[in-house]
Amino acid sequence: MVRVLFSLLACVFLSSVASADTRSQTEAKFQNWLRTDVWPAARRAGVDRGVFDAAVKNISLNWDLPDLRPPGGGQVPEQQKQAEFRAPAAYFKNSTLASAERVGKTMAGRHRATLSRIERQTGVPGRIILAIWGRESAYGSAAIPHDAFEVLATKAFMGRRAEFFREELIAALQIVDGGHAPAGRLKSSWAGALGQPQFMPRNFLAYAQDGDGDGRRDIWRSETDTLASIGRYLAAFDWQRGRDWGFEVKVPTDVSCALEGPDQGRRVQDWQKLGISRVSGRPFPAHERQGEAYLLMPAGRHGPAFLVTPNFYVLKKYNKSDLYALFVGHMGDRIDFGVGAFSARWQSVDTLSRSGIAAMQSGLERLGYDVGGADGLVGYKTRRSIGEWQLANGQAATCFPDRKIVSALAR
Repeated sequence: MVRVLFSLLACVFLSSVASADTRSQTEAKFQNWLRTDVWPAARRAGVDRGVFDAAVKNISLNWDLPDLRPPGGGQVPEQQKQAEFRAPAAYFKNSTLASAERVGKTMAGRHRATLSRIERQTGVPGRIILAIWGRESAYGSAAIPHDAFEVLATKAFMGRRAEFFREELIAALQIVDGGHAPAGRLKSSWAGALGQPQFMPRNFLAYAQDGDGDGRRDIWRSETDTLASIGRYLAAFDWQRGRDWGFEVKVPTDVSCALEGPDQGRRVQDWQKLGISRVSGRPFPAHERQGEAYLLMPAGRHGPAFLVTPNFYVLKKYNKSDLYALFVGHMGDRIDFGVGAFSARWQSVDTLSRSGIAAMQSGLERLGYDVGGADGLVGYKTRRSIGEWQLANGQAATCFPDRKIVSALAR
């Protein structure tokens, strides 16, 4: 028995040593990759050697980042750190909404003239810009703790989207080389996003603006540059001047939740003919009735429903989550119009793992449904596919996953 126990302990020890050796070898490959792959690419992009050396000096792989795939085998388990992919109700906590609204109103007063100017230039309402600023960095007060070059280089070397992050790493080097970044180490989120508007480096190069006219695009310290940059970004993705983002609505039970999605648009007045109406009881604005709108039910039949305009999908260019775009639109309305919480309640839904949802999506794909890819995220294609499957199997359509649905499809 003692010999067996000793053998087991020895195996554990040797395994840990082998793991340590593997990690050490990976770190060595990483340093070589920086010299032989990243530097030549940076040089071709016009980056000075001194800038490159200072940026990568003393950085090492950050093994705590999510979704890493080390070379030579092994994988850091997938994590989902973004709140946008949790249960819908958790994203709209009253305390979070109240705090963001309160500070947002203060910022609206402080930057009223600047926001009016940006709206005239871009067509993007100031309330929307404020809501994004608040969500991304708590109006500039949130800590941004990570070394941007360490994050970007780690993800470029062994992340799930390595080529994407390699290009972002080169762009970050160009930002520093161009004199845009603040003195000292360039800081980012765990995803590599920079400054108060949380721009990825290539988005900084494309959309960051000098809003205060001092000759620099300073999204780290200048609130005016931050606001101008957010407005420029949304305008570049065709924000429709004069249209709203959307409206909370009542959806009759005989209107299928499977009608959701930006590829199933109808004029607002045609949705009205199906019996869809605003929860406030007020009519839709006259200028919106001829415009195209889309049904949005982010929790299926388990939460509020909305008719959203093309501007909602412009917000999704900032962050692909439906909940993110909905938060921004709603918070903007709270800041500017003082609206309260949504009329319909977010109901409790089952807590499901991303891998379980992906397995369910694969099951739907095998049956011929288009879920938009088995990525473990409950987007509109997955929601309506669930609804269509439920109807085909004689069930009431809820258009949202639960344990029973996952169990039935994840085989």
